[in-house]
Amino acid sequence: MSDIAVKPQEWKESIDSLREHIGKVIVGQQEVVEQMLWCIFAGGHALLEGIPGLGKTMLVRTVSEALDLSFSRIQFTPDLMPSDITGTNILSFGQQGSTGMTFQKGPLFSSIVLADEINRATPKTQSALLEAMQEKTVTVGGETHRLPRPFFVLATQNPLENEGTYPLPEAQLDRFLLKIDVSYPSGDELKEIVRRTTSSHEFQVTRQMTADTLLEIQQGAKEVLVAEDILDYAVRLLMSTHPEEASAPEAVRKYVQFGSGPRGVQSIISVSKVRALCSGRMHVSTGDIRAVAMPALRHRLFLNFEGQALGITTDSIIQEVLQALEGSA
Repeated sequence: MSDIAVKPQEWKESIDSLREHIGKVIVGQQEVVEQMLWCIFAGGHALLEGIPGLGKTMLVRTVSEALDLSFSRIQFTPDLMPSDITGTNILSFGQQGSTGMTFQKGPLFSSIVLADEINRATPKTQSALLEAMQEKTVTVGGETHRLPRPFFVLATQNPLENEGTYPLPEAQLDRFLLKIDVSYPSGDELKEIVRRTTSSHEFQVTRQMTADTLLEIQQGAKEVLVAEDILDYAVRLLMSTHPEEASAPEAVRKYVQFGSGPRGVQSIISVSKVRALCSGRMHVSTGDIRAVAMPALRHRLFLNFEGQALGITTDSIIQEVLQALEGSA
């Protein structure tokens, strides 16, 4: 155990207040907001996928303002260069004609980085993001620069357009803690969106949590207990996504080419701890595991040709895995 003072009820109240404040700006999308908060308090990066106009950018900006964190938006395009996001060394002139190189920080040097339409950038630029996401550093000209703490990349992509896009490599997809599907709003939610966006009243987002409190909750989440049988359940869940495993359901053996790697179960446990903390608990349950399985694994399963041709989704595969585990429990 670390020397941090464990305050589950106080942390729960802070998270509840943050969630409620975000809800005053973002209409509906409770599941999306919840999963993004799981991701942030687990200290990971999130990939949000949804058609344009669903409020993905607004959600990320609202979260950054409510947490009072520095925010940068990077609009990814095919002509974006790595130095455009990391920064570069520039020639500077001092007194008496002296010259030197000064590092000019790029937009990655913010606590929350919105990578808008990340799949529109070339693989060269996407790879420049890998070091920042994994190591929390940027290396330019042989010199390594540390990024601020906390640091999150919240990326968006549009599933409708394939022309002029570069699919994210598996190595980069795996570095996103969660992949969050942003769904279309209901009729009542659409009416509320129209009311809020076409009236003269504009809700002002105020700070609900400091960076220090955020870091404290992140550290506190690591203290949440995971019983041995709960860990076994999470491992069985992950192993059941591999087609060569005897415990894998029929859909996995038939349609999955590669199951999730070790980061999958790491993500499940990390996010489950946060979900437990959000409920004021200091222990993980099987309900936590099942609740986080979909966003934690949907981008870590790779379908074979037959699965892709039939339009099988990874969500349906994960649902079958969960049902098989429930039946064998």
